[in-house]
Amino acid sequence: MARYAYVNGRYVDHRDASVHIEDRGYQLADGVYEVVGVRDGRLIDETPHLDRLDRSLRELRIDWPVARPALGFILRELMRRNRLHDGLIYMQVTRGVARRDHAFPTTPVKPALVLTTKNTKHLGADPGPGVAVKSERDIRWERCDIKTIALLPNVLAKQAARESGAYEAWLIDDEGCVTEGASTNAWIVTGNDELVTRQTDNGILAGITRGTLKKIANDLQLKLVERPFTLAEAKKAKEAFITSATSFVTPVVKIDGDKVGDGKVGPTARRLREEYVRFASEGEAVT
Repeated sequence: MARYAYVNGRYVDHRDASVHIEDRGYQLADGVYEVVGVRDGRLIDETPHLDRLDRSLRELRIDWPVARPALGFILRELMRRNRLHDGLIYMQVTRGVARRDHAFPTTPVKPALVLTTKNTKHLGADPGPGVAVKSERDIRWERCDIKTIALLPNVLAKQAARESGAYEAWLIDDEGCVTEGASTNAWIVTGNDELVTRQTDNGILAGITRGTLKKIANDLQLKLVERPFTLAEAKKAKEAFITSATSFVTPVVKIDGDKVGDGKVGPTARRLREEYVRFASEGEAVT
């Protein structure tokens, strides 16, 4: 079966998809992106993802490449063409094609829009045995709240984690606190059964899955606290886990080789994953 991508107004064979060599995203990382999960043919949290895309575009002063309702249609048409049942849709918007110059183009250019899809396995309520994370110094810029395509520090951290045998990197700021993962948000459960995740500021991305999980935690009447937590506190926690559109709720059972709690998946992470999977299964159907 052919696989399609969407590139600037056209659905093209994925093998032939390309952008101009002077696209500012390619040369200057001058763009933003979003990743929307799909489960059982349903988009997960479509509205919050598009809201965050809108915010990222405004922060970088990039216009929408198409009207928002049109983007919704493109999402669904690409899913239909690729018969996407479980997986991800990647959306990228750059400032467009212009002669290379660090400053914004002096003449109007049309923002570039690219979408691709990826099939993944059907993620269920069972979190598996959990994963390991590795701490890495946070060397990113000071506007991590914008979901830009400038991800080289994240790439280096993720690669260091993978080379150490870990699944994810947890980024550590100058105060010794965990900001977030290289591609996830970070959570712990303290000895007092507090569910802790860093507050949203310019130091982290306001994860859409994170936002949904906050609502779920409130529904379950869990004691949720948004504040910084140190790497040392995380290593002493009862439980830890990560969240994202790709990992849902994934328990962390080791940090830098040290066991978290008893080194097994804890009840809080297990319950939150079950509830998140239930939520994801009730997403918006694509017709």
